[in-house]
Order: sequence, then C-alpha cells, then structure tokens
Amino acid sequence: MEYSVSALIPKQCQNIFSSIWKNLFSVLSICLIIYLSYLAIKWAVIDATFFAPSLTECHTKGACWAIISVRWKQFLYGFYPDAEIWRVNFVFFIFLMSIGLLAFFKKHLFLKMIIVFLSAITSIALLRGDSFHLAPVGTDLWGGLFLTIFLSVCCILLAFPIALLLALGRQSKLIVLKAICVTVIEVVRGVPLISILFMASFMLPFFLPEGVNFDKLLKIACGIILFQGAYLAEVIRGGMYAVPKGQYEACAALGLSYWRSMRLVILPQALRITIPGIVNTFISLFKDTTLVMIVGMLDFLGIIQSAITDPKWIGSALEAYIFCALVYWIICFSMSLFSKKLETKLKVHHL
Repeated sequence: MEYSVSALIPKQCQNIFSSIWKNLFSVLSICLIIYLSYLAIKWAVIDATFFAPSLTECHTKGACWAIISVRWKQFLYGFYPDAEIWRVNFVFFIFLMSIGLLAFFKKHLFLKMIIVFLSAITSIALLRGDSFHLAPVGTDLWGGLFLTIFLSVCCILLAFPIALLLALGRQSKLIVLKAICVTVIEVVRGVPLISILFMASFMLPFFLPEGVNFDKLLKIACGIILFQGAYLAEVIRGGMYAVPKGQYEACAALGLSYWRSMRLVILPQALRITIPGIVNTFISLFKDTTLVMIVGMLDFLGIIQSAITDPKWIGSALEAYIFCALVYWIICFSMSLFSKKLETKLKVHHL
C-alpha cells in the first residue's frame, strides 16, 4: 500500500506550509519563538538569583526571585503571628479532611451538612482564637494567600444557596417575592463590586445604632457574597430555562409538589447544565477578592504590592508580579480542570 507524503502530514501543518511565503513566515516564527523562549529561560532560571537578603545583592543579568524566598511567610499568611501559623495550617488540613468526608458520604445530605457546619465553626474559632484557650488574632492581621483562599471558599459556600433562592424567587408566581428577587439581582448586577465593598466597609456603620459595628472582614465577605450570589442566580436561572418543558409537565403529572419537583428533577438537571457557568463565576469570585486591598485588607496581591515598596526590594516588581500571576493562574486553571472533569463525569454534553 502506498502513502503520499501529504497524507502523513497533519492538516494544520499542511495549511501552515502550503506555500513558499507561508513556509518562510512559519520558519521565522518558529525561530523567533525558540529565541524568545531561550531568553526567557535564561533570564528566569539560568542567570536568576533565588536567595539574597536584598535586591542590591542579586545578580544584575537575570531575575531576582529572592523577594519570594525572603518574604514567603508574609505572602502566604500575611501578618499572622509566627507562633500561631500552625493554626492556619491546621485549618487547611480540616478543609482537606472535610472534602474527603464529603466525597465519602455522597448520599447522606444531613451528615454532609453537619460536616460543613462543624468544619466552619472549628476553623473560624481556631483562626480568631476566641476559644480553645488560644491567643486572639484579629482579622486585621490576616492576609496573603491565606486570606484570598479563605474569602473565596467562604463566599463560594455562602453565595451558592443565596443564588439558588434568588433564582427560584425570580421564577416564582408570587408577584411580591418575584419583584423583590428581581430588584435585588438587577440592582446588585448594575453596580461594580468595589462600590459594594465601599458601602459595606465605610457607609454601613452610619446606618447602624451607636456603638454597634461589625468586623471589617465580615462586612467585606457579605458584600462579595451578595454580589456573586446575584450573578450566580442568573446562571442557575438560565439552566432552569434550559431544562425541557416536558420535565416540568412530568413532575405535575406525577403529582409532585413544587419543592419536590425542584429538588428531585429540575435543579439537578439545571445545575448539571450550568457547571461551566458556575465554575466560571467561582473563578471570577476568586480573582475579585483582590479588590479587598482597596478597602484596607491585604490579600495575596496586596501583600505583594506592599512588599515591593520596601526600600530593600524596590525594582523587583516584575518578578513579584510574575510570581503572583503564576499562583493565580495555577489555582484558576485547576478550578477549570476540575470543572472539565466534573462535566465529563456527569456527562453534561448528553443533556
């Protein structure tokens, strides 16, 4: 059996090398990419300095990653006391254990709710130090990647049920309830997140009785939860509209009540359909936590920006921002991969 040379070359390559000019342009592009990659590796790895007490003692030819090795604790934990950092690590261990237990008890909803509740209460008590005879640590000392992940996880867990209620309320036949949900969703979606954070942080105390105030982190979290809940509600509502009308009619024919229909038939299908949109909202929430820096909380990006203003590290902003972008990309890409795996497992494309 004879094979032509063109049959052995992928179609993409055939398009790239289909003419003399395309051949020349492709070869030059490949050479340029290889050359730029070599320069980047040479700057970032070969000629780089990874350990140094200050920027002045780094090599001038390559990157200076020493700011990461010197300030890694601050990047991870913010200003959390060194003697109490074990509490943050233990909370992370509790989080991983909770995920494992939730995966193990798949069909026990009540038990899963107990696990989530106990994990949340224990974690907050450990971090704040209000109990267990631990030294109190104010939320003004929280920061770094720890604060970013903590805010993201808490807001995701609390925004989801609020979004479900708003989505169901917007489709309700009760005019008053529907009007309230529509107003909340459209008002919140119509303003930027930073304005909600400003209102929660600085304007809310003016509307409270004298002497009554809430923790700044709590107010910021409430603003983010409300904002993301409104966006997530529209994603879920879109999934509910995508469920075939016959499913609603089948529920009515079986005599299922509204809540049983939603819990057993409609919402499971709607949530499966909207997995990409839901995860996209979660990724957006994770990145939006950087805005808390503007209202006085130093998250991961905020800690990095404060570090590069240190006289010892002025001039190392490029390396610090590259490291920050890489961390955000790894976490967001991991969430995207998890979404893809979940879609494949639930066979979303068959709906």
